[in-house]
Amino acid sequence: MPKRKTRESFGAVRKRASGRYQASYVGLDGKRYNAPQTFDTLTDARGWLSIQRAALVTGGWSATNASNAAGQTRARADTFGEYATGWLETRVNRHGENLRPRTRVEYERLISGPLSALVDVRLAVLTPSLVRTWYSDQLATGKKTQTSRAYGLLNSILATAVQDGLMTVNPCMIRGGQAATSGRKVEPPTTVELQKILETIAPKYRAAVLIAAWAGCRYGELTELRRRDIRVLGPEALVVDVTRAVTHTKGVGFLVGKTKSEAGVRSIVLPPHINADILAHLSEHVAESSDALLFPNASGEGHLAQSSFAKHWYPAREAAGRTDLAFHALRHFGATKFAQTGATLKEIQSRLGHSTVAAAMKYQHTAGRDGELAKRMSELAKM
Repeated sequence: MPKRKTRESFGAVRKRASGRYQASYVGLDGKRYNAPQTFDTLTDARGWLSIQRAALVTGGWSATNASNAAGQTRARADTFGEYATGWLETRVNRHGENLRPRTRVEYERLISGPLSALVDVRLAVLTPSLVRTWYSDQLATGKKTQTSRAYGLLNSILATAVQDGLMTVNPCMIRGGQAATSGRKVEPPTTVELQKILETIAPKYRAAVLIAAWAGCRYGELTELRRRDIRVLGPEALVVDVTRAVTHTKGVGFLVGKTKSEAGVRSIVLPPHINADILAHLSEHVAESSDALLFPNASGEGHLAQSSFAKHWYPAREAAGRTDLAFHALRHFGATKFAQTGATLKEIQSRLGHSTVAAAMKYQHTAGRDGELAKRMSELAKM
């Protein structure tokens, strides 16, 4: 007659197909916790359960320690790729919001691209040495900026794994690992080069170049500007209100949302020497509706893709002898000219939307001088 199976007085033990024993128990929080490893014998499994029971009785048990122990088991099975997938699903930004679509797509690109060599590596096997080897291999490709971004993402994901108890230490220990850059310096256009671009580019995009260069707007901010965002305060006072930005994400399309940061919400006084051009653009190229885009696509009903604008930008920069000139360099031009007026660092950060201080606080200190400095920019334009 077969021997009847006995029930454990505490916890549970089951024999796996491999012949080894797995032990588990229910903690004070009502959750079940598995032993961090399987056991050769039933006696060993019961011995582990006795230790856990003693901790519960004496008050030495905590959910954190139990979770960390269970996490070590998962770490043996979880690969970096598996954990990264879950990380993307639950990750929030510093404002407690889910990742923006464009950010998520970029993270997915890094994981499937430069981080792909680590996707199948188990978390428990990731060591500082392995990370250093991966980092060195990536630098050897010559893509320093991409390597820096990928390392930063890896560091963030593994830091969370440590918090989850899946790893005891973050193996990302490369000093300056997130600071690697291509070393290419952005060289803004000279006033003469900018003028050549303005003479060459299609008339409907002349104002776009002027606002980018003299107000320092980002492309996503610029192409979401609407008629209502241009305020006329007087014959020499034109203000651009930047409150939104548009992004284009592959597979998602155009999405209108917040600016890059809180500081991105700002009101920019334009230098008087470009006011006539901006007003002419509003009259000749923008629909009457207050919601009409300043720089729409060819149909006039949607946002202007960078690839479409590039067809006009590339010939214009080539005419200026600056085939290296990225559109973003116009923002550098604006920052340089504004600095030359005598603006303080705080005023420059406010105008460009770079400061992390709340926008309202910054404008209280800089709004009055912004108009005065904008006039000085017009004087510099003549030099």
